[in-house]
Amino acid sequence: MTTTTPTTAQDDATSLRRTAAFVREHDTASLLPLLLPGLAGPELRALARHCRFAHAALLVFPPDLPTLHAQLADCGLAFDAPPVPSVVVRERLARRHGYDPAGLDIRILRPTALGPGREHREVEVFALTVPPGSPLAPVAAHERAHRHEAHLAFEVDSADPLVLRGLCALLARHGARADGGGYNPHEDGTVLYFTVPAASGAAYRRLELHTHGDHPDILAAHLGGHPGHRSANDRPATATAETLLHLFTGAWTTQALAVCARLALPDALAPDTATTGEALAERVGADPETLTALLRYLAMLDVVTEHPDGFRLTGLAALLRADAPGSMRSLALMYGGPFYESFAGLEHTARTGRPAFDHLFGENHFDHFARDPELAGLFDQSMAASSPMFEPLPAHPVLAAAAARTTAPESAPTPATVVDVAGGNGELLGRVLAAHPGLHGILLERPHVVDAARRRLDEAGCGTRCDYRAGDFADVPAGADVYLLSRVLHDWDDARCREILRHCARAMPAHADLLIVERLLPDDGSLSLATAWDLHMRCNTGGRERRADHYGQLLADAGLELLGHSPLPLGAAVLHARRAALPAPARPPRGTPALAAASSG
Repeated sequence: MTTTTPTTAQDDATSLRRTAAFVREHDTASLLPLLLPGLAGPELRALARHCRFAHAALLVFPPDLPTLHAQLADCGLAFDAPPVPSVVVRERLARRHGYDPAGLDIRILRPTALGPGREHREVEVFALTVPPGSPLAPVAAHERAHRHEAHLAFEVDSADPLVLRGLCALLARHGARADGGGYNPHEDGTVLYFTVPAASGAAYRRLELHTHGDHPDILAAHLGGHPGHRSANDRPATATAETLLHLFTGAWTTQALAVCARLALPDALAPDTATTGEALAERVGADPETLTALLRYLAMLDVVTEHPDGFRLTGLAALLRADAPGSMRSLALMYGGPFYESFAGLEHTARTGRPAFDHLFGENHFDHFARDPELAGLFDQSMAASSPMFEPLPAHPVLAAAAARTTAPESAPTPATVVDVAGGNGELLGRVLAAHPGLHGILLERPHVVDAARRRLDEAGCGTRCDYRAGDFADVPAGADVYLLSRVLHDWDDARCREILRHCARAMPAHADLLIVERLLPDDGSLSLATAWDLHMRCNTGGRERRADHYGQLLADAGLELLGHSPLPLGAAVLHARRAALPAPARPPRGTPALAAASSG
């Protein structure tokens, strides 16, 4: 899309025509990588799944509203709804030009334009009337020249705070920077603006995420990265207090979800029919009035919905059913059980740097779970509940190359081998072996876990291509082609990580690859799930989450080299490492005997 600098109302009309054409021609999947160079694969799919291209926006300065209506009609843009007042753009414009916002009557019109597949789209028009001779003429000239308010907007389908935070973090990872935002009470909508990277291929430099409802905590975090934001000290006291109240009650949410799972409420609710609180209480053995109060709280979280005839499941609740594919019930029980208790000892960890889990339970996380078969099983199930992060991993080039070597006509009769170190119940290794029938697997785990992994891989049809080793990190099998370390290193401090990596390095032949799955702390302070998990790991195991360069140093200390990393779902990443190449021996100075030079070190 080419642009010219509009200087008159007639040029506004030209910009309207071009914006309408842009909206009609583009779709979500093509626009996102255009705006964010490098966005592809799982991250592109995740972003496209949660938000959709909704409109392109521009700010115009008609001499009067009838002129604007005529210009819109000339572009084939029809609208029925009356204009609504702008709040966010009005305040941005006032701040930029030193005006009182009350003196800027900016209205929003949203005429409809259909996308390539006849999807509903809009052209969002911010209109500030500037008659001939108006003192606002310099403002209009400046804004037409710089197009500060021109942007592309994506509607976020979910108002879940976790989804919004994840989307913000994903945009930040690809170079988008916070550029203001706000809440418009006239529309009950929150907007988050970003500036896209300079390398973007789009003519638009700004991107907007829009979602329904008021999200003061997310907005405050977003505005914290914007130079012109209002700090918490500038916000009304009532808004600040309300934000803190929402934060204080986070523990209530954790327990409500855990009790929902413990009582098996999602299993007792019929998928397609409503159930009253009284009937549900009878099914699960609970007090009817209190259970109804819990259900109403869960409705606030979109776990259930309340109807005149009772309560119904939502997609979130379905994931808490014991028999659901990818069930997260075990995670709810863990985070509302042992991990909840240990996190209550966060002060101990903050003061001493030692795990609160050990302080509260008298032994470390792994020994405690190993002594309790029921708890150990729940823990392993909870780890498997995060298995969606593994979905893209079998297609990793390292695994694809190992499989290709095995199936090549000239390949040796021995198949390439993948070792999953501390592989849990075999979820990841099973996915890899299922995707590559020519590969052989070895799973190394604690003795009480090996039997569960054997059953899991037998059920997946991969058991005949897998060996099992009961042991510790010192027992990493030697001579394999690919080694996997999935969510292992974040359990340990740096010294133990170096030890684990040295065991792997000693076992790895020169040609072998190491793939490490972990959440990476952002290096730019952007929002990330890893930041929360960092505190969680410190409190429960004494481990931590790390930046990519931190892992790079740990690998180097163990004689390994970090070659790169790529994103996975659920905020995870896969790091690729190999044994570091030995430095070439220095050439002796001319005239110096080689033996003497070699022996001098």
